[in-house]
Amino acid sequence: MSIELDHFIVPCKNQVESARRLAELLGVPWEKSTLGGFSPVYLNDGLTLDFQQTSEPYPVAHYCFRVSQAQFDAILARLQGAGIAYRSRVSGPVDMKSNQEYGGDMVYWNEPDGHLWEMLTVSYARKPS
Repeated sequence: MSIELDHFIVPCKNQVESARRLAELLGVPWEKSTLGGFSPVYLNDGLTLDFQQTSEPYPVAHYCFRVSQAQFDAILARLQGAGIAYRSRVSGPVDMKSNQEYGGDMVYWNEPDGHLWEMLTVSYARKPS
């Protein structure tokens, strides 16, 4: 069996709001609370982001979601509909544009707790198999 990432804990200030917001943007299911008291966002059949509320300081993390072009277009429309600022570069200005330098579309946005979300249609981290 290959090694697969099952879940990842996302520290935040308001786990229910953070989980709900991401799930609605991505168009995936979520729950207010589950085993361990987390607010899970079910990204696919094998990966869950477990939002965990904390008052302790935590590092800002970067999460990247590879999606189909149709999913990208739908998620981008939800970002725009929610008035969420996005950009074409990881640390660039908010330009409300998509980056297409790697053969697909990609955008970045920050969530209220500071984490950086990235969405792309073609991975630049690994070559297609």
